[in-house]
Amino acid sequence: MTGWRKGVRKILVIGSAGQIGSELIPELRKRYGNDHIVAGIHKNMPPKERFESGPVEKVDITDIRQISDAVKRHGIDTIYNLAALLSVVGESRPLEAWQVGIGGLLNVLEVAREYRCGVFTPSSIGAFGTSTPLDNTPQDTIQRPQTIYGISKVTGELLSDYYFKRFGADTRSVRYPGIISNVTCPGGGTTDYACEIYYAAVKEKKYTCPLGPATFLDMMYMPDALEAAIQLMEVDPLRLKHRNSFNVTAMSFSPEMIAAEIRKHIPDFVMDYKIDPVKQNIADSWPNKMDDSCARKEWDWNPKYDLAMTTQDMLKVLKKRYELGLI
Repeated sequence: MTGWRKGVRKILVIGSAGQIGSELIPELRKRYGNDHIVAGIHKNMPPKERFESGPVEKVDITDIRQISDAVKRHGIDTIYNLAALLSVVGESRPLEAWQVGIGGLLNVLEVAREYRCGVFTPSSIGAFGTSTPLDNTPQDTIQRPQTIYGISKVTGELLSDYYFKRFGADTRSVRYPGIISNVTCPGGGTTDYACEIYYAAVKEKKYTCPLGPATFLDMMYMPDALEAAIQLMEVDPLRLKHRNSFNVTAMSFSPEMIAAEIRKHIPDFVMDYKIDPVKQNIADSWPNKMDDSCARKEWDWNPKYDLAMTTQDMLKVLKKRYELGLI
């Protein structure tokens, strides 16, 4: 098996300007050192200020030469592959979603095979479908998603496992739930509301939700999402029985529940509903709550933030940003 390293690493993050990547870069640099973390930015996305503390490369995931050149130039031993089109966007641009999600992943895996790199490629709750058990969704179960996003995630899991079994590439991943961030909201995802609602509560004290009031989905606060990615890549591979991908979750709630939690801090917050049929259909095919016991057993996954803690921290940070005119 190739790719696993103890100690300080040289890491390339592809998709650094996205929701996870934009916060993973500073966290990795804090842990491993600025010069050891290379921010891979798509050619159409200029570097952001937060990337200036360390090296930046233009890396289009659909261009294998750019990936290979960055790996060679910086002596990379680990790649975090975060490039993807989210679920709703993917439905309007399925060919591009496949080219980025699968064509891009194959490029990463080929480079990783050649240069003996470890690879982290996140999957998603979108990898499941209506035929999957919605409650306590098992680690190993039928996966028949109904979106191009989900189909590409399942294919990505299988490809990553194939490169591990066939070539010994150290591939690992998690199935992320919806991710809540006080820095960057996602764009074009089914779970976006769980991030948007906090911004709306602080700025306007009202929000129109695109999902029904009783729609349960798994969620996670960004600090836990970053910890999951880093922790999994640091664990001794001998402990892993699964690889691609681990169920991980931190909380499961409905729009009504998150609104009620917000009202504990902003009593006059108001939420109404305007159901988006595309988002609702997708959400109804995803788990209400995943069983992440395999992640807890195999690499000690243990999230720190529940809904109450997430809400308290989100509102505290966003209120400060709003007062400073930053949102």
